[in-house]
Amino acid sequence: MPLDAICLQGVVGELAPQLTGSRIEKIQQPARDQIILLLRGSRRLFLNAGANQPRIHLTEQLRDNPSQPPMFCMLLRKHLSGGIIESIRQEPLERVVTLTVLASDEMGERGRFTLVWEGMPRRANLILCDRDGRIIDCLRRVDLEAEQDRQVLPGLFYRLPTRQDKRSPLSVTEEEFAALLGRAAPDAPLDGWLLDTFTAISPLVARELTVRACGSTDAHVSQGNALWDVFSHWQRAVNENTFTPTLIKRNGSLADFTYGPVTQYGTYAETEVYDSFSHLLDDFYEKREQAERVKQKGRDLLKTATTARDRVRRKLAAQEKEMAACLDRDHLRICGELITANLYRMERGQSRLTAQNYYDENCADVDIPLDVRLSPQENVARYFKQYAKAKTAEKYLTAQLQRGREELQYLESVLQELAQAESEQDFNDIRTELTDGGYLRGRGKKQPGFQRASKPREFRSSAGLRILVGRNNRQNDRLTTKDADKRDVWLHTQKIHGSHVILCTGGAEPDEQSLMEAASLAAYFSQAQGSTKVPVDYTPVKFVKKPAGAKPGMVVYTTYQTLLADPDESLVKRLAGKYKEVAP
Repeated sequence: MPLDAICLQGVVGELAPQLTGSRIEKIQQPARDQIILLLRGSRRLFLNAGANQPRIHLTEQLRDNPSQPPMFCMLLRKHLSGGIIESIRQEPLERVVTLTVLASDEMGERGRFTLVWEGMPRRANLILCDRDGRIIDCLRRVDLEAEQDRQVLPGLFYRLPTRQDKRSPLSVTEEEFAALLGRAAPDAPLDGWLLDTFTAISPLVARELTVRACGSTDAHVSQGNALWDVFSHWQRAVNENTFTPTLIKRNGSLADFTYGPVTQYGTYAETEVYDSFSHLLDDFYEKREQAERVKQKGRDLLKTATTARDRVRRKLAAQEKEMAACLDRDHLRICGELITANLYRMERGQSRLTAQNYYDENCADVDIPLDVRLSPQENVARYFKQYAKAKTAEKYLTAQLQRGREELQYLESVLQELAQAESEQDFNDIRTELTDGGYLRGRGKKQPGFQRASKPREFRSSAGLRILVGRNNRQNDRLTTKDADKRDVWLHTQKIHGSHVILCTGGAEPDEQSLMEAASLAAYFSQAQGSTKVPVDYTPVKFVKKPAGAKPGMVVYTTYQTLLADPDESLVKRLAGKYKEVAP
């Protein structure tokens, strides 16, 4: 959902005491619509003015910055670097937040600047104003062709966006509420009436109020007698800034977020309460952005890998059909021998032979087709030739099927890699892997040292043991066969595509908790991420071998044991945090 005005109220209420008095040390613009203010105390204020997902919150996500900062970023650095945030406030029931910054102007004199964030979808913007409220510049310039009611251009005085012609839900009384409800059409949807009547109420909240009052989202205005009791309780909670940052998941995927408990989905959705709105928004949009990166950056890779996988599947199906025919070759031999046994009663030009099948326990008659152009002896030779051909074909088909199944497993592992790719480097590594495998055409000559090898994911167990997780098949190979100590513990999901995991023990016996944590990481970074009780095999690295000529990431192992582990996202974050604490 877009960040609505009341949810934004909760965000600003959280940010104000944390940011007031903070010094702006650095300013970054990692993308066209994104600004990050790096504040003293290692805090990062993230302002997104993108058309589809505008938001403002503290972030822990690290984003790559362009080598050359954009002009708007340079402008903000000129006016706001070293400044002190005096206040952060929201326009009442509007998706507009104003940061007042005390900083030095061009003449070295202290003055106040305002950075205005507007979070209306499709009209989001970031606007820098001087002490007089005059626009210095903005991220997205707006003229009369774009908006007829106001302009957002350098040199003009800043004006707030035009307000909607709706009632405030936070000040309406019971009598006013009843009068408004009484004037509505009785058969109108109740949640629709809430949306049309009051500002700052999102569709999710409108449905939730309707469900709490009437027990169903399909209720009509005529059924809204109990709505005021629910509405007034919600109104009081909002006026008192009593918010509960809540994440909504459906079928294991992120669905929505809001600022209070949600009951409308029943057992069809899960909810997770966060300790802060910043943490909630950072998590929600980071995962959304990750999925979008996979969709945008990896679109051609997904298409290539999927096309190749489907082609291999079709080829395997055809080969398995041929193999089934080859396995039925004894029928051809029997036909040849029965014709041989009945040559004495056959004539040239005969189209079929009905003979007693002495290979059958009941000696039943069998009807054998013949080629009328051939003599009986030549028909015998034809059947034995087909038998020998099928026998030879079985040998070659067995090898081809083995190679095809290995290739299918490999391509499915690539698709799993793409689903969990996290950075541009991950996609580059996978692209290189597919190019080397002949699935993609190369992009000209490789420059020496141009391709920087990515590092595996690194974690630290509760006992302090280092855990390494491969990001792709080539990295899995390097991690297992070259980088890992032969005494370390190797882990992998059983018969499920996933990353190679190395628990670095230095030859010591690992503690049970570290082993379980490593197994949980193996389950999380696999195709079984959304499952429970995932079987994970583990064994010393010395028992893991890579067969000659095998596809990247493919290994065989012996003398293993198996654990059942649950993929736990919170554990992944905690162990990643423990690694950062001790990293140099």
